[in-house]
Amino acid sequence: MLVGAKLLGELCERLGQPSVLGELLAGVILGPSVLNFVPTGSGFAAETVELLAGLGVVLLLFEVGLETDLKAMFKVGPAAASVALIGVVLPFAGGYAFWTLAPHPGAASETLTLTALFVGATLTATSVGITARILGDLGWLRSAEARVVLGAAVIDDIVGLVILSIVGTMAAGGSVNPLDVAEILALAVGFLVVAVFIGNRTAPAVFDFVHRMRARQILAVLAFAFVLAISALATMAGSALIIGAFAGGLILAATKQHREIEQALAPLAAIFAPIFFVKVGAALDLSLLNPATPGAGALLATAGALTLVAVVGKLLAGWGAPWQPFDRLTVGLGMVPRGEVGLIFADLGRRTGVLDQQLFGAVVIMVMATTFLAPVALKLRLRNRQPPEAVAG
Repeated sequence: MLVGAKLLGELCERLGQPSVLGELLAGVILGPSVLNFVPTGSGFAAETVELLAGLGVVLLLFEVGLETDLKAMFKVGPAAASVALIGVVLPFAGGYAFWTLAPHPGAASETLTLTALFVGATLTATSVGITARILGDLGWLRSAEARVVLGAAVIDDIVGLVILSIVGTMAAGGSVNPLDVAEILALAVGFLVVAVFIGNRTAPAVFDFVHRMRARQILAVLAFAFVLAISALATMAGSALIIGAFAGGLILAATKQHREIEQALAPLAAIFAPIFFVKVGAALDLSLLNPATPGAGALLATAGALTLVAVVGKLLAGWGAPWQPFDRLTVGLGMVPRGEVGLIFADLGRRTGVLDQQLFGAVVIMVMATTFLAPVALKLRLRNRQPPEAVAG
């Protein structure tokens, strides 16, 4: 799984695409649809892969939190918040409306509503890592467009994680009561705020002390233990594991050692994260794309509709701050890729049973399509334009 993920990831990088696409394709090839190498279902092997993939998700969200500069995000506050709000509301509303208005004979209204909420939630994310890498490669990372996009993407991920926490908890309990939704929202936001507030006042002193210890790799070990602990606390508080992992990253980002922690844990993320993406790719049933298979046309139509809603909703977000003189199309294109976070959403929906195999396949295709389209479109948009750094020089 690791070798396949890295080889195909390298191939995609050489073709100018994010490596996550190669890791997904490795999962499809190694999964039951082709080579049947990745263990699925129950049993020790499948449970082991599930555990390793779970560690990959925790490390992914931790890295997102660790790379989030809250102060820098607040500097572009109003514009980023406005772009993020539209970038969440439009795709969420579009996904929810599409699924509720589509014909579903015999489906219970509560199940239909829950699935529609999850479909909407999967469309809200924006991949901070993919967008940052594209803009960095093009020399636009210091531009006003990049600051707004990255600030909005971080806000999108925070809001998306809260929405995911709400919908995931509802899926576990099967309730869509407004009071339950309010309670879950309060728990998710409350845990994030309280954890970051307390952590930012205690973690710097603790990790200053840890940094003076002499045991081999103690900073990396205790940082990883801290992330696991706060993720566990999040689930004990009734929130989501991924909210805890993200909070852990935000907290350690405020320490003097955050760069050392990032470098120390990067190899762990490089090992476990690809296992998660391979596992997600392996869950995609290619037989559903066979024109001779009943429902294949419906799956492709659903994937196409979701991709359209996903792209249009984020493009329109570029016009979310009319008072700012940035290139709105560039901002909108930068918000398009779903990447890692979108796959986390899709995988949770599959595991909780909210997304059936066909809808899961449509969501994964949407994530892959948006992740593929954004780098190509941004490069076409900016290839003949001088980066801000060159202008300043």
